[in-house]
Amino acid sequence: MENWVTVSPHRMKRPWKGQVEKPEEAVIPRYDPSNSLCPGNTRSSGKVNPQYEGTFLFDNDFPALLKDGPSPPPNSDPLFQSAPAYGACQVMCFHPHSDLTLPLMSQSEVREVINKWAEINIDLGKKYTWVQIFENKGNIMGCSNPHPHCQVWASSYLPNDPATKHRTQKAYYDKHQVPMLVDYVKKELQNKERVVLENEHWVWLVPYWAVWPYETMLLPKRHVLRLQDLTPDERDALADIMKKLLTKYDNLFEVSFPYSMGWHGAPTGEYLQEDNSHWQLHALYFPPLLRSATVKKFMVGYEMLAQSQRDLTAEQAAEKLLSLPDVHYKSRKS
Repeated sequence: MENWVTVSPHRMKRPWKGQVEKPEEAVIPRYDPSNSLCPGNTRSSGKVNPQYEGTFLFDNDFPALLKDGPSPPPNSDPLFQSAPAYGACQVMCFHPHSDLTLPLMSQSEVREVINKWAEINIDLGKKYTWVQIFENKGNIMGCSNPHPHCQVWASSYLPNDPATKHRTQKAYYDKHQVPMLVDYVKKELQNKERVVLENEHWVWLVPYWAVWPYETMLLPKRHVLRLQDLTPDERDALADIMKKLLTKYDNLFEVSFPYSMGWHGAPTGEYLQEDNSHWQLHALYFPPLLRSATVKKFMVGYEMLAQSQRDLTAEQAAEKLLSLPDVHYKSRKS
């Protein structure tokens, strides 16, 4: 990504008298008649959810991107440039029960979520250049509803971060004749310094360039461009490792671990007709918690004005995650 990260592990010893977050809600009801995402309930738009029993996908009632609209007039001034932005926004519920997060769902239920993600990428990818599937989990990440769900924003343009990845991965591929992240995974598997989990088809690791304290990346071992390109066996293995990695996250501070996550793969739309061999599918997890369930990492000051800074090394984070139990803390206490 052409950026540096300042690593300052000695700062973990500093005393903390700053903001302390409220713990996540301890008990979430399985069904809440006032929750707009529960089966059979009415959303703010007046639309009624079906009595869904698996995943449920619907158009966002408050979309950030609209399917059509006026185009801005051209401007010859290079400092005041605008361009049209069209798209579609959707919400996908993972499960009908509000008290089940992904690590608490069965592996077959997680597999159903993965299948739906692939379907969405195919459907919206026919029309839109970029399909961003992402999950904001927890109040600390701005999630306004505890029901297990994610969002999809599909856009007519390639957003900033994917555009940078498109360019840098292409440059690496042209120079080395191998996809950057395929080469990277091979090297990480050789030294094992930052690998947390792996199975036959997937690797979960703390990337060398991680910014957030327990930031991780999930990658296939095979060269894969998009979610829909995963084989049935790879989807089974993905459900397995996702459930395990999210269990470790929850076990870190024995809390329903907050994060923002999302999938990055080769662009769609007009890019479906182009060679995107330089791309490699991967998922990114950005958790904010640093020391406990109530103390988070703030990206302010130096991070906003100079460059990113982290308070523990990638290797320390990987070692900590690796040491955590594979059984969810709620199961151990029951």
